[in-house]
Amino acid sequence: MAEAERIIGTPGTPDDGGEQTAMPGASAAEQRPVTDERRPGRGRRIVVLFAVAAFAYALDLASKMIVVAKLEHHAPIEVIGDWLEFHAIRNPGAAFGFGGAFTIIFTVIAAAVIVVIFRLARKLYSFPWAVALGLLLGGALGNLTDRIFRSPGIFEGQVVDFIAPKGFAVFNLADSAIVCGGILIVLLSFRGLDPDGTVHKD
Repeated sequence: MAEAERIIGTPGTPDDGGEQTAMPGASAAEQRPVTDERRPGRGRRIVVLFAVAAFAYALDLASKMIVVAKLEHHAPIEVIGDWLEFHAIRNPGAAFGFGGAFTIIFTVIAAAVIVVIFRLARKLYSFPWAVALGLLLGGALGNLTDRIFRSPGIFEGQVVDFIAPKGFAVFNLADSAIVCGGILIVLLSFRGLDPDGTVHKD
Protein backbone atom coordinates (compact mmCIF):
# COMPACT_ATOMS: atom_id res chain seq x y z
CA MET A 1 0.00 0.00 0.00
CA ALA A 2 2.81 2.37 0.88
CA GLU A 3 4.50 1.54 -2.44
CA ALA A 4 1.34 2.33 -4.42
CA GLU A 5 0.98 5.66 -2.61
CA ARG A 6 4.59 6.50 -3.38
CA ILE A 7 4.07 5.89 -7.12
CA ILE A 8 0.67 7.53 -7.71
CA GLY A 9 0.70 9.99 -4.79
CA THR A 10 -1.51 10.06 -1.72
CA PRO A 11 -5.01 11.35 -2.59
CA GLY A 12 -5.43 14.97 -1.58
CA THR A 13 -1.68 15.44 -1.15
CA PRO A 14 0.56 17.01 -3.83
CA ASP A 15 3.26 14.75 -5.23
CA ASP A 16 6.49 16.51 -4.29
CA GLY A 17 9.07 13.93 -5.41
CA GLY A 18 8.74 11.38 -2.65
CA GLU A 19 8.45 13.51 0.50
CA GLN A 20 5.34 12.77 2.50
CA THR A 21 3.30 15.16 4.65
CA ALA A 22 3.08 13.91 8.21
CA MET A 23 -0.25 12.24 8.91
CA PRO A 24 -1.85 12.68 12.31
CA GLY A 25 -1.17 9.67 14.50
CA ALA A 26 1.29 8.11 12.01
CA SER A 27 4.57 6.78 13.32
CA ALA A 28 7.92 7.94 11.99
CA ALA A 29 8.41 4.59 10.19
CA GLU A 30 5.04 4.95 8.41
CA GLN A 31 5.89 8.50 7.28
CA ARG A 32 9.25 7.60 5.68
CA PRO A 33 9.20 7.02 1.89
CA VAL A 34 9.74 3.46 0.72
CA THR A 35 13.31 2.90 -0.42
CA ASP A 36 14.83 0.07 -2.46
CA GLU A 37 15.98 -1.67 0.72
CA ARG A 38 12.43 -1.69 2.13
CA ARG A 39 10.59 -2.80 -1.03
CA PRO A 40 9.15 -6.32 -0.66
CA GLY A 41 10.38 -9.20 -2.80
CA ARG A 42 14.06 -8.30 -3.24
CA GLY A 43 15.29 -10.97 -0.85
CA ARG A 44 13.27 -13.69 -2.59
CA ARG A 45 14.57 -12.66 -6.01
CA ILE A 46 18.16 -12.79 -4.80
CA VAL A 47 17.53 -16.27 -3.40
CA VAL A 48 16.18 -17.32 -6.82
CA LEU A 49 19.23 -15.84 -8.57
CA PHE A 50 21.74 -17.69 -6.42
CA ALA A 51 19.70 -20.92 -6.38
CA VAL A 52 19.61 -20.99 -10.18
CA ALA A 53 23.31 -20.12 -10.33
CA ALA A 54 24.21 -22.86 -7.83
CA PHE A 55 22.17 -25.44 -9.74
CA ALA A 56 23.70 -24.51 -13.11
CA TYR A 57 27.20 -24.44 -11.63
CA ALA A 58 26.83 -27.78 -9.83
CA LEU A 59 25.41 -29.46 -12.93
CA ASP A 60 28.24 -28.15 -15.09
CA LEU A 61 30.92 -29.10 -12.57
CA ALA A 62 29.54 -32.62 -12.09
CA SER A 63 29.22 -33.22 -15.83
CA LYS A 64 32.82 -32.12 -16.44
CA MET A 65 34.12 -34.37 -13.67
CA ILE A 66 32.34 -37.35 -15.24
CA VAL A 67 33.57 -36.46 -18.72
CA VAL A 68 37.20 -36.12 -17.59
CA ALA A 69 37.05 -39.42 -15.67
CA LYS A 70 35.09 -41.54 -18.16
CA LEU A 71 35.23 -39.98 -21.61
CA GLU A 72 38.47 -38.09 -22.06
CA HIS A 73 41.01 -39.98 -24.24
CA HIS A 74 38.23 -42.34 -25.35
CA ALA A 75 36.21 -42.62 -28.53
CA PRO A 76 33.14 -40.35 -28.78
CA ILE A 77 29.82 -41.76 -27.57
CA GLU A 78 26.91 -41.59 -29.98
CA VAL A 79 23.79 -40.19 -28.31
CA ILE A 80 21.51 -39.70 -31.32
CA GLY A 81 23.26 -41.51 -34.14
CA ASP A 82 25.89 -39.23 -35.63
CA TRP A 83 23.67 -36.18 -35.04
CA LEU A 84 24.70 -35.79 -31.40
CA GLU A 85 27.77 -37.20 -29.70
CA PHE A 86 29.60 -36.82 -26.41
CA HIS A 87 33.17 -36.00 -27.42
CA ALA A 88 35.57 -34.68 -24.78
CA ILE A 89 37.91 -31.88 -25.85
CA ARG A 90 39.86 -29.12 -24.09
CA ASN A 91 38.98 -25.62 -25.29
CA PRO A 92 41.38 -22.69 -24.65
CA GLY A 93 38.96 -20.16 -26.17
CA ALA A 94 35.53 -18.78 -25.46
CA ALA A 95 32.18 -20.51 -25.74
CA PHE A 96 31.92 -22.88 -28.71
CA GLY A 97 35.67 -22.78 -29.33
CA PHE A 98 36.07 -19.18 -30.49
CA GLY A 99 39.23 -17.17 -29.77
CA GLY A 100 41.63 -19.86 -28.65
CA ALA A 101 44.52 -17.38 -28.54
CA PHE A 102 42.87 -15.11 -25.98
CA THR A 103 42.40 -17.37 -22.97
CA ILE A 104 43.44 -14.76 -20.37
CA ILE A 105 41.17 -12.12 -21.92
CA PHE A 106 38.17 -14.45 -21.72
CA THR A 107 39.06 -15.22 -18.11
CA VAL A 108 39.00 -11.51 -17.27
CA ILE A 109 35.70 -11.08 -19.12
CA ALA A 110 34.11 -13.95 -17.20
CA ALA A 111 35.26 -12.44 -13.90
CA ALA A 112 33.89 -9.03 -14.94
CA VAL A 113 30.52 -10.55 -15.81
CA ILE A 114 30.31 -12.09 -12.35
CA VAL A 115 31.07 -8.74 -10.70
CA VAL A 116 28.41 -6.98 -12.79
CA ILE A 117 25.80 -9.60 -11.85
CA PHE A 118 26.56 -9.15 -8.15
CA ARG A 119 26.12 -5.40 -8.55
CA LEU A 120 22.80 -5.83 -10.38
CA ALA A 121 21.56 -8.12 -7.61
CA ARG A 122 21.35 -5.12 -5.26
CA LYS A 123 18.44 -3.69 -7.27
CA LEU A 124 16.83 -6.94 -8.40
CA TYR A 125 13.04 -7.20 -8.04
CA SER A 126 12.12 -9.19 -11.17
CA PHE A 127 11.73 -12.98 -11.03
CA PRO A 128 12.51 -13.53 -14.78
CA TRP A 129 15.63 -11.37 -14.45
CA ALA A 130 16.67 -13.37 -11.39
CA VAL A 131 16.46 -16.58 -13.44
CA ALA A 132 18.34 -15.05 -16.39
CA LEU A 133 21.12 -13.61 -14.25
CA GLY A 134 21.34 -16.87 -12.30
CA LEU A 135 21.93 -18.80 -15.53
CA LEU A 136 24.60 -16.31 -16.59
CA LEU A 137 26.27 -16.43 -13.18
CA GLY A 138 26.28 -20.23 -12.98
CA GLY A 139 27.64 -20.59 -16.51
CA ALA A 140 30.32 -17.95 -16.01
CA LEU A 141 31.43 -19.57 -12.73
CA GLY A 142 31.54 -22.99 -14.38
CA ASN A 143 33.89 -21.94 -17.16
CA LEU A 144 35.89 -19.63 -14.86
CA THR A 145 36.56 -22.61 -12.57
CA ASP A 146 38.15 -24.41 -15.52
CA ARG A 147 40.20 -21.31 -16.40
CA ILE A 148 41.61 -21.14 -12.88
CA PHE A 149 42.12 -24.79 -11.90
CA ARG A 150 42.74 -26.78 -15.08
CA SER A 151 45.94 -27.12 -17.08
CA PRO A 152 48.06 -25.56 -18.43
CA GLY A 153 47.92 -23.03 -15.56
CA ILE A 154 46.04 -20.50 -13.47
CA PHE A 155 43.92 -18.13 -15.60
CA GLU A 156 45.03 -20.03 -18.71
CA GLY A 157 43.20 -23.29 -18.05
CA GLN A 158 41.35 -25.00 -20.88
CA VAL A 159 37.60 -25.52 -20.59
CA VAL A 160 36.18 -29.04 -20.83
CA ASP A 161 33.67 -29.30 -23.70
CA PHE A 162 31.83 -32.47 -24.64
CA ILE A 163 28.42 -31.84 -26.27
CA ALA A 164 29.01 -32.25 -30.00
CA PRO A 165 26.03 -31.76 -32.36
CA LYS A 166 26.70 -32.64 -35.99
CA GLY A 167 28.08 -29.69 -37.94
CA PHE A 168 28.31 -27.47 -34.86
CA ALA A 169 30.94 -26.47 -32.33
CA VAL A 170 31.52 -28.61 -29.24
CA PHE A 171 30.26 -26.98 -26.02
CA ASN A 172 29.35 -27.72 -22.40
CA LEU A 173 26.50 -27.10 -19.95
CA ALA A 174 28.02 -23.80 -18.77
CA ASP A 175 27.90 -22.52 -22.35
CA SER A 176 24.27 -23.64 -22.58
CA ALA A 177 23.39 -21.78 -19.37
CA ILE A 178 25.08 -18.61 -20.64
CA VAL A 179 23.24 -18.77 -23.98
CA CYS A 180 19.86 -19.45 -22.34
CA GLY A 181 20.39 -16.60 -19.88
CA GLY A 182 21.40 -14.26 -22.69
CA ILE A 183 18.35 -15.16 -24.79
CA LEU A 184 16.07 -14.60 -21.80
CA ILE A 185 17.63 -11.18 -21.17
CA VAL A 186 17.06 -10.19 -24.80
CA LEU A 187 13.40 -11.25 -24.57
CA LEU A 188 12.92 -9.34 -21.32
CA SER A 189 14.52 -6.25 -22.85
CA PHE A 190 12.18 -6.42 -25.86
CA ARG A 191 9.24 -6.57 -23.47
CA GLY A 192 10.58 -3.55 -21.62
CA LEU A 193 11.04 -5.29 -18.27
CA ASP A 194 13.94 -3.96 -16.21
CA PRO A 195 15.79 -5.81 -13.42
CA ASP A 196 14.18 -3.55 -10.81
CA GLY A 197 10.74 -4.81 -11.87
CA THR A 198 9.65 -1.67 -13.71
CA VAL A 199 8.28 -1.79 -17.26
CA HIS A 200 9.23 0.88 -19.78
CA LYS A 201 8.00 1.55 -23.28
CA ASP A 202 10.22 3.16 -25.88
